[in-house]
Amino acid sequence: MAKKVTTKKTQEQEEPQAILRPDVDQAVEKRLVALYTLQSVDSEIDKIRIIRGELPQAVQDLEDEIAGLQTRIENFSNEINETEAANRQRTAEISEHEEQIKKFQKQQDNVRNNREFESLNKEIEFQNLEIQLCERKMRDGTAHIRDLKEHIEAARLLMENRQKDLVSKQEELTSITAETEKDEERLLSKSGEQEKYIDDRYLTAYKRIRGAARNGLAVVQIDRDACGGCFSRIPPQRQMEIKMHKKVIVCENCGRILVDDDIAAKAKAQLEK
Repeated sequence: MAKKVTTKKTQEQEEPQAILRPDVDQAVEKRLVALYTLQSVDSEIDKIRIIRGELPQAVQDLEDEIAGLQTRIENFSNEINETEAANRQRTAEISEHEEQIKKFQKQQDNVRNNREFESLNKEIEFQNLEIQLCERKMRDGTAHIRDLKEHIEAARLLMENRQKDLVSKQEELTSITAETEKDEERLLSKSGEQEKYIDDRYLTAYKRIRGAARNGLAVVQIDRDACGGCFSRIPPQRQMEIKMHKKVIVCENCGRILVDDDIAAKAKAQLEK
């Protein structure tokens, strides 16, 4: 007799649960499961890319800096060549001025009056001034070449250090990429598979929301009566509508798609298959 009472009580406990459980739209439920599954997969891909951190950008920055240093060294080298060529030209000009001085000095031996002598003397003074000017420019050029060589040496030393850093970063990036590449390829394949089960308009909305969200979350669970994305409170009536799986419901504050624990559990089961 006691056994019958227990059975009847069990049935009475189960029957109200079946009555209170609302009918769900299977198509909507499948869509929500697919969306949350896609979000779970994409979040795992995000984690892998976060593990890589800023290494790809760091490698690119080092490559750009090395290229810039190489260009700087080439420019300095070209400037040295131009300055050396200018110094050679001035050496030739000095020789020409010296020849002119010798010529004017010879002419002084044959002058007929002081006026011609003074005129030639002024020409000799002018040629000497030109020689002094060339010599000063050559000294400046030589000092400039010395400075440029120091700049080249400093740039080469910096470039060698940056090249060592680049090799280190590239090895680190290669190692991390090798470790995560297979996982990322597998997850990308899963992501593509899930997209096939989602209507274009919902997929477009998902990608738009995900792209705008800082954490990449477009589909979130209700957590402690709040949106799992922006943590805004979800009213009880709204939560009930979400649990009914009759339509896709978004957070009124952040626009993320909201799902309940039941959808999350089914998505997890989907991923474990």
